[in-house]
Amino acid sequence: MSRSRRYIRAAIRCVLLGVLLLVLVVGLAWWYFTPAYTETRGIVYAQRHGTDLTLNVIRPEKPNGAGVLMMVSGSWKSAPDKFQPWMAASFLRQGLTVIAVSHLSQPQATIMEIVDDVNRATRFVRHHAKDYCIDPKRLGVIGGSSGGHLSLMLATRGGPGDPASPDPIDREDSSVQAATVFYPVTDLLNLGPSTQNLHDGGPPKSYRNSFGPDAADLEKWKVIGQGVSPIFHVTARLPPVFIVHGDADILVPLEQSQRFQKRATEMGKTVELLIRPGKKHGWPTMIWDAHLFALWMADKLATDPS
Repeated sequence: MSRSRRYIRAAIRCVLLGVLLLVLVVGLAWWYFTPAYTETRGIVYAQRHGTDLTLNVIRPEKPNGAGVLMMVSGSWKSAPDKFQPWMAASFLRQGLTVIAVSHLSQPQATIMEIVDDVNRATRFVRHHAKDYCIDPKRLGVIGGSSGGHLSLMLATRGGPGDPASPDPIDREDSSVQAATVFYPVTDLLNLGPSTQNLHDGGPPKSYRNSFGPDAADLEKWKVIGQGVSPIFHVTARLPPVFIVHGDADILVPLEQSQRFQKRATEMGKTVELLIRPGKKHGWPTMIWDAHLFALWMADKLATDPS
């Protein structure tokens, strides 16, 4: 056999091996991201300015009784069709029931109203926990960017409802027992080196109309901004929190998470912070970080914390 034929056969074998490996990888990825589940879509949990606010409940084939609220939110904008079940595959494979929560987008709703609405969603889920076959004492939350902000608002400010409310849902608790978060805004009054910081003491530059007209008054803004900044509401009641943040993020700089972690430490609480070197505001392999989140969440929600 000539040397050229041997080279050709070796090359063919390498190509075939590469194709086989590619098929195997694609097949494994397809299998992983398509776990068995049942889904109930479009459950109305509230209304805001005449618009129905909805959530989807996605139950794994073998639920373990814990639930995870997934904040469908980016730039405080949201829509039910922005969520697809494959995004929750890692959580479903851990037996966690996922509740995908949508909200009315800013500026149609202020960010304060959005915070109120995700609290309402949490109370709604807890009220209907039996219907969804989940334990109301084992609820976690996940979100990224503005969804991370909303997640931390639940982790820091979620709490008992109004016992005098005529609506039984509003009498429920909106606290969560664990939070997993990508690159969250934690301090709206100190944006640091963010590209959103105009250094005038006011709201982020792209969201000036998203905090209501009073935010134009710097004195009133200080009160508004503090109210919706998780860092100001860290207490000894803070549940376990796991944050992943890139150190090259210029939209929401890493220091937002680092200062939140420091504040939690001062309150005697532990916030786990995983720093991704060179990563900006989002990266292609985040889906694998979500796998780490799912493992962590399953562990934290394995038993009733009380």
